[in-house]
Amino acid sequence: MRGQGHRRRRRGRRAVRMLEPALLLLLHHAPAHGYTLLERLGEFGLGDMNPSAVYRALRGMEEKAWVTSTWDKEQAQGPPRRVYRLTAQGDEVLALWTQDLEGSREKIDYLLGAYRRHMEEGEGEHHSKTAG
Repeated sequence: MRGQGHRRRRRGRRAVRMLEPALLLLLHHAPAHGYTLLERLGEFGLGDMNPSAVYRALRGMEEKAWVTSTWDKEQAQGPPRRVYRLTAQGDEVLALWTQDLEGSREKIDYLLGAYRRHMEEGEGEHHSKTAG
């Protein structure tokens, strides 16, 4: 179906838009390795994100100075891994992002409420109610 493919692409774009604020929030809690961040993204409904997209986002956020990274060389096993940390600028960006999300939520809640009220009224040709 044509509409379903469109919905799948849109959901993917929404997930990508939510990736940066989710990563910033996770790093607000504590510094973390990329693998740990990948595991925790499921808390935000982003558990199926492609790991390369997550690492690209982390590199991009590092270029913007929202996060920094250092190599953790003191691990007991395996090669060194990067540890990502939130910067003061990243903290500010997270605060702005949450304000933006609050505004978006208000608009979404209004639209959903208007839709529900309209559907309850049962008027118009696109309602599932049929004349008896």
